[in-house]
Amino acid sequence: MHNWHTGDVHTNGVSIHYYRTNNGKPPLVLAHGLTDSGPCWLPVFAPLADTYDVVVYDARGHGHSDKPTTGYSFDQHAADLAGLINALGLTQPVVVGHSMGGATAALMAALNPGVVRALILEDPAVARDVPLDQAQQLAEQWRAETREEQSLSREALIARERFRSPKWSEAELGPWADAKFQVSPATMEVVYAPSTSWEALLDQITCPILLITGEPELNVVVQPAIAAELQQHWRNGTLVRIAGAGHCVRRDQPAAYLAAVHEFLAMV
Repeated sequence: MHNWHTGDVHTNGVSIHYYRTNNGKPPLVLAHGLTDSGPCWLPVFAPLADTYDVVVYDARGHGHSDKPTTGYSFDQHAADLAGLINALGLTQPVVVGHSMGGATAALMAALNPGVVRALILEDPAVARDVPLDQAQQLAEQWRAETREEQSLSREALIARERFRSPKWSEAELGPWADAKFQVSPATMEVVYAPSTSWEALLDQITCPILLITGEPELNVVVQPAIAAELQQHWRNGTLVRIAGAGHCVRRDQPAAYLAAVHEFLAMV
C-alpha cells in the first residue's frame, strides 16, 4: 500500500487500524466482511484513490486492529465505524460494505442519520431466524475452519483458494490469505451475538443505497425474497444483481461490479 497513510484510531474501547490516501478528495470508506481485512479491498478499489480519499480499515478482531476476546456484535462494529469516521474528521463519506461490513455500514447509517452521503452494500449479512444453539454451532464450525486455514502455509492456502475460486484474479489471493492468518477466531461471535437488526431500521436510512448482489443459485445472502422485502422498506434504494457472481461479487465479477459502483457514485 505504497503512499497510503496508516494509523490507529482509539474508539469504543478498541484500537482500529486504518489505511488512507488522505488526498483531500471526497471520502470513501470501505468496511470488509468477516475474516477479511482492509487491504482486501484494494484489488478493486485502489484505482478510485485518484478520485476519492479512500479509507480502508481492519474491523475489530481483524488485521492489525485490537482483538478482544468478546464484544463482536453488529452494534459494536457499527459503533467502531462511527467512531472511525468521527476521529478522522470525514464529512459525509460514501460507505461501502461487504457481507458483515455491509450490515455494519447499514446499521451505522440508520443509527447516525446524516453522517453518510450514500451506502453501497455488497451482498450484506442479514438477520437469520435460527435458534441460538444452531447459530453457536455454526460459529464454532467457522472457528474450526479458521484455525485449519491458519495451520497451512501461505502458499498452500493461496493454492487452495485459487482452485476453489477460479474467477478471482491473482491480485485478490494474497490479501485474502494474509487476512486469514491475522483474524481472531473470536470474531465468529458476531454470528450469534444479540444485535440490532439493520433491516428493521431500514426506513430510518435517508441516504441513497446501492444494493449489489449476485445470482441466487450461487449462494448469495440476498436472495430474491430478501431483496423484495428490503425494497418495500427503503426510502431511496437501487438493486443490482450481477450475473456470474456469488457472495463475493466484486471478486467474481469485478468489471460489472465497478460499472455499477461508478454509475451510482456519479449520481451521488
